[in-house]
Amino acid sequence: MLEVTTPGVELAYETSGRTRTACLVHPDGSWARATAEWTDPPEVHQGGPRRLWDALERIRNRLNAEGALPLLGARVGRAPRGRW
Repeated sequence: MLEVTTPGVELAYETSGRTRTACLVHPDGSWARATAEWTDPPEVHQGGPRRLWDALERIRNRLNAEGALPLLGARVGRAPRGRW
């Protein structure tokens, strides 16, 4: 869902022992890094023109509140020139 709302965002994820780190980057210079140990809440750092982690949290909160994401039942069409 984050890729739909923020096209171009890339994710890297790594684990070292009990520590987990997620990194989000976007071509516009936005970035976010979240690190947590085991099940503790993550410590988040972010910068650039967009707050990528905040966008991800909005999606997660919506999923938790509504039980589904807005793409459920969505349709995509393709125009003759290849535009979607």
